[in-house]
Amino acid sequence: MKTHTEYLWFNTRSRKELVNITADVAKYVKASGVKEGLCLVSAMHITAAIWVNDEEDGLKQDVFDWLERLAPPADYRHHRTGEDNGDAHLKRTLLHHQVVLPITSGRLDLGPWEQIFYAEFDGQRKKRVVVKIIGE
Repeated sequence: MKTHTEYLWFNTRSRKELVNITADVAKYVKASGVKEGLCLVSAMHITAAIWVNDEEDGLKQDVFDWLERLAPPADYRHHRTGEDNGDAHLKRTLLHHQVVLPITSGRLDLGPWEQIFYAEFDGQRKKRVVVKIIGE
């Protein structure tokens, strides 16, 4: 069993942003030498998520609009701690913090339109994602 770990670092320009990380993750899978296995991609911050979907501008705006409706900026109890990002925590919960992706024949085994995104909801500061690859 082989294992391989890499980190992606982010400091987004905007507080909310989607970053396509598919090419980076694919590069790490190739470098790992794993031919058959799994690739875990996990946001290591509680206000960021990992999302697999289509690289299409309308859909990306739709998901942000949907998240705003479900978790709008508001006066959350979390803000009593001095923070102002309660909505970011909820948005991360809705999209989830990680995904597990298959590796087949040494490559990510994604559907024809699937791309991997880092979803930031409280950015403009340094954050990271772990990419953990395991297999044969």
